[in-house]
Amino acid sequence: MGEMIDLITVNDYCRGLGLTTLHPMVSMVDLSDGRWPALKGTRSVRYHFYGVFLKQGQDCTLRYGRQNYDYQDGTLVFIGPGQTVDISGINHDSAPSGYALMFHPDLLRGSHLGQTMDSYSFFSYDLSEALHISEKERGIVLDCFDKIKFELSQGIDKHSKALILSNIELFLNYCTRFYDRQFITRDSANLGVIENFESSLKDYLNSDKARELGTPSVSYFADEQHLSPNYFGDLVKKETGKSAQEFIQVKMIEYAKEQVLNHEKTISEIAYDLGFRYPQHFTRLFKKKVGYSPNEYRLLN
Repeated sequence: MGEMIDLITVNDYCRGLGLTTLHPMVSMVDLSDGRWPALKGTRSVRYHFYGVFLKQGQDCTLRYGRQNYDYQDGTLVFIGPGQTVDISGINHDSAPSGYALMFHPDLLRGSHLGQTMDSYSFFSYDLSEALHISEKERGIVLDCFDKIKFELSQGIDKHSKALILSNIELFLNYCTRFYDRQFITRDSANLGVIENFESSLKDYLNSDKARELGTPSVSYFADEQHLSPNYFGDLVKKETGKSAQEFIQVKMIEYAKEQVLNHEKTISEIAYDLGFRYPQHFTRLFKKKVGYSPNEYRLLN
């Protein structure tokens, strides 16, 4: 059936394709220089570093998360440390095409990019949520790649790390812009996701699901929409101006206000209906959002 390989270092990836790397913690490679046959017998790979792949041509099928993804020409795929990718669908007899940028988390330590890396949430998106770029955007991406490759080819000196990190950060900032554009151009599809989310959340609160499963979570609704939690959260933020968690809390408080005015229920019963294990946690959230405790709100109304 094949094996899974752990790619601990950037060089592990390069060596798997018969390529060499110029820096122990970062590499910019032209995949057409590599050889897929070197990976024959490998079912999947688990990355311990960041990887960005720009695909050229059509011959590449990967599997990550829920489904196969035949990613198109002009598509960027982002992979973060700890993610596993199924490569059993790759045609090992064909020549790979495209580019790969890889950099290890250790490269980022003590840098500005290291402090802001978590803001680039697309590294935890599913492959099916990849970034599809225009010809103009592709030119910008290749320009960034060329700058990184140029710095790596100069040999390592005291300026190398700062310049390499600066160019990686520039590239990632462009990717953030491109993803924002992609959210906008898919606006009609995104609105469908928001409508389904709101409907599902209403059903969750009006059924016994909260008592059974706990307070509604972002991951629950992302899974319902067949999206990764981070992609789903970013989509909700773009469409509503609120994070998915904030959106959930707003709807929970709206529901809670109605229930608090129902004198047949105690505050503890309402808390349990919303999925809280401890009523005081519900009271704390309610007061934070409304300005009054549930009991105070009940008396005022």
